[in-house]
Amino acid sequence: MNLSTPSTTLPARSLFHFAFHVTDLNEARRFYGGVLGCREGRSTDTWVDFDFFSHQISLHLGTPFPTARTGRVGDHLVPMPHFGLVLLLPEWQALADRLTAAGTQFVLPPQVRFAGEPGEQWTMFFCDPFGNPIEVKGFATLDQIFAA
Repeated sequence: MNLSTPSTTLPARSLFHFAFHVTDLNEARRFYGGVLGCREGRSTDTWVDFDFFSHQISLHLGTPFPTARTGRVGDHLVPMPHFGLVLLLPEWQALADRLTAAGTQFVLPPQVRFAGEPGEQWTMFFCDPFGNPIEVKGFATLDQIFAA
Protein backbone atom coordinates (compact mmCIF):
# COMPACT_ATOMS: atom_id res chain seq x y z
CA MET A 1 0.00 0.00 0.00
CA ASN A 2 1.22 3.51 -0.81
CA LEU A 3 1.28 5.31 2.56
CA SER A 4 1.08 8.73 0.93
CA THR A 5 -2.33 7.94 -0.56
CA PRO A 6 -5.27 7.57 1.85
CA SER A 7 -6.82 4.13 1.82
CA THR A 8 -10.43 3.86 0.76
CA THR A 9 -10.90 1.02 3.26
CA LEU A 10 -10.11 3.01 6.40
CA PRO A 11 -12.92 3.11 8.93
CA ALA A 12 -15.01 6.26 9.00
CA ARG A 13 -13.81 6.90 12.55
CA SER A 14 -10.23 6.82 13.74
CA LEU A 15 -9.03 6.40 17.29
CA PHE A 16 -6.17 8.25 18.89
CA HIS A 17 -3.38 6.91 21.07
CA PHE A 18 -1.73 9.25 23.55
CA ALA A 19 1.13 8.31 25.89
CA PHE A 20 2.20 10.58 28.73
CA HIS A 21 3.84 10.55 32.13
CA VAL A 22 2.41 10.09 35.60
CA THR A 23 4.29 9.64 38.86
CA ASP A 24 2.19 6.88 40.49
CA LEU A 25 0.40 4.10 38.62
CA ASN A 26 -1.89 3.21 41.53
CA GLU A 27 -3.05 6.82 41.83
CA ALA A 28 -3.50 6.86 38.06
CA ARG A 29 -5.68 3.75 38.34
CA ARG A 30 -7.81 5.43 41.04
CA PHE A 31 -8.31 8.56 38.91
CA TYR A 32 -8.61 7.21 35.37
CA GLY A 33 -10.28 3.94 36.37
CA GLY A 34 -12.27 5.07 39.40
CA VAL A 35 -13.17 8.72 38.87
CA LEU A 36 -13.30 8.83 35.07
CA GLY A 37 -14.57 5.27 34.72
CA CYS A 38 -12.02 4.19 32.12
CA ARG A 39 -11.46 0.45 31.66
CA GLU A 40 -7.89 -0.66 32.33
CA GLY A 41 -6.04 -2.52 29.60
CA ARG A 42 -2.54 -3.95 29.50
CA SER A 43 0.09 -2.92 32.02
CA THR A 44 3.57 -3.57 33.33
CA ASP A 45 5.45 -2.25 36.36
CA THR A 46 6.18 0.99 34.45
CA TRP A 47 3.01 1.73 32.42
CA VAL A 48 -0.72 1.11 32.19
CA ASP A 49 -3.15 1.47 29.29
CA PHE A 50 -6.72 2.73 29.61
CA ASP A 51 -9.73 2.84 27.32
CA PHE A 52 -10.23 6.61 27.44
CA PHE A 53 -13.75 6.87 26.03
CA SER A 54 -12.88 4.53 23.14
CA HIS A 55 -9.37 5.93 22.70
CA GLN A 56 -6.13 4.49 24.03
CA ILE A 57 -4.04 6.33 26.57
CA SER A 58 -0.80 4.90 27.96
CA LEU A 59 0.37 6.24 31.28
CA HIS A 60 4.10 5.77 31.84
CA LEU A 61 6.06 6.44 35.01
CA GLY A 62 8.03 9.65 34.63
CA THR A 63 7.90 13.40 35.00
CA PRO A 64 4.71 14.92 33.54
CA PHE A 65 5.17 17.50 30.79
CA PRO A 66 5.29 21.15 31.92
CA THR A 67 2.20 23.24 31.29
CA ALA A 68 1.33 26.92 31.57
CA ARG A 69 -1.95 28.83 31.45
CA THR A 70 -1.32 30.43 28.10
CA GLY A 71 -4.31 29.24 26.06
CA ARG A 72 -6.95 31.96 25.78
CA VAL A 73 -10.50 30.63 25.88
CA GLY A 74 -12.83 33.59 25.98
CA ASP A 75 -11.84 35.52 29.11
CA HIS A 76 -9.95 32.57 30.63
CA LEU A 77 -6.41 31.29 30.35
CA VAL A 78 -6.26 27.49 30.23
CA PRO A 79 -3.31 25.12 30.56
CA MET A 80 -1.29 24.42 27.44
CA PRO A 81 -0.65 21.90 26.20
CA HIS A 82 -3.71 19.84 27.10
CA PHE A 83 -5.64 16.93 25.69
CA GLY A 84 -9.24 15.90 25.90
CA LEU A 85 -12.26 14.57 24.16
CA VAL A 86 -15.65 15.42 22.76
CA LEU A 87 -18.81 13.79 24.11
CA LEU A 88 -22.48 14.13 23.34
CA LEU A 89 -24.15 16.36 25.90
CA PRO A 90 -25.81 13.62 28.03
CA GLU A 91 -22.48 11.78 28.46
CA TRP A 92 -20.69 15.09 29.08
CA GLN A 93 -23.19 16.00 31.82
CA ALA A 94 -22.84 12.58 33.46
CA LEU A 95 -19.05 12.99 33.51
CA ALA A 96 -19.31 16.55 34.88
CA ASP A 97 -21.59 15.24 37.64
CA ARG A 98 -19.18 12.38 38.44
CA LEU A 99 -16.18 14.74 38.57
CA THR A 100 -18.07 17.20 40.78
CA ALA A 101 -19.16 14.41 43.15
CA ALA A 102 -15.53 13.25 43.37
CA GLY A 103 -14.46 16.73 44.52
CA THR A 104 -12.49 17.54 41.39
CA GLN A 105 -10.82 20.95 41.41
CA PHE A 106 -11.72 22.43 38.04
CA VAL A 107 -9.40 24.76 36.15
CA LEU A 108 -12.54 25.88 34.29
CA PRO A 109 -15.78 24.55 35.81
CA PRO A 110 -18.48 23.00 33.62
CA GLN A 111 -20.06 25.75 31.53
CA VAL A 112 -21.47 26.61 28.11
CA ARG A 113 -19.55 28.53 25.46
CA PHE A 114 -20.92 30.15 22.33
CA ALA A 115 -24.50 29.80 23.61
CA GLY A 116 -26.99 30.12 20.77
CA GLU A 117 -24.20 30.36 18.18
CA PRO A 118 -22.89 27.82 15.67
CA GLY A 119 -20.61 25.48 17.54
CA GLU A 120 -22.37 25.91 20.90
CA GLN A 121 -20.52 23.68 23.32
CA TRP A 122 -20.19 22.83 26.95
CA THR A 123 -16.68 22.59 28.33
CA MET A 124 -14.72 21.84 31.48
CA PHE A 125 -11.02 21.78 32.24
CA PHE A 126 -9.42 19.83 35.07
CA CYS A 127 -6.09 18.19 35.81
CA ASP A 128 -5.34 14.61 36.70
CA PRO A 129 -3.52 14.06 40.03
CA PHE A 130 -0.19 14.63 38.24
CA GLY A 131 -1.03 18.01 36.74
CA ASN A 132 -1.85 16.73 33.23
CA PRO A 133 -4.60 19.08 31.97
CA ILE A 134 -7.71 17.63 30.34
CA GLU A 135 -10.52 19.39 28.51
CA VAL A 136 -13.84 17.68 27.90
CA LYS A 137 -16.31 19.26 25.48
CA GLY A 138 -19.98 18.40 25.13
CA PHE A 139 -22.11 18.96 22.03
CA ALA A 140 -25.82 18.46 21.45
CA THR A 141 -24.94 16.92 18.07
CA LEU A 142 -21.60 15.94 16.63
CA ASP A 143 -22.23 17.93 13.44
CA GLN A 144 -21.67 21.07 15.51
CA ILE A 145 -18.02 20.29 16.36
CA PHE A 146 -16.60 22.20 13.41
CA ALA A 147 -19.46 24.67 12.93
CA ALA A 148 -18.31 28.18 12.09
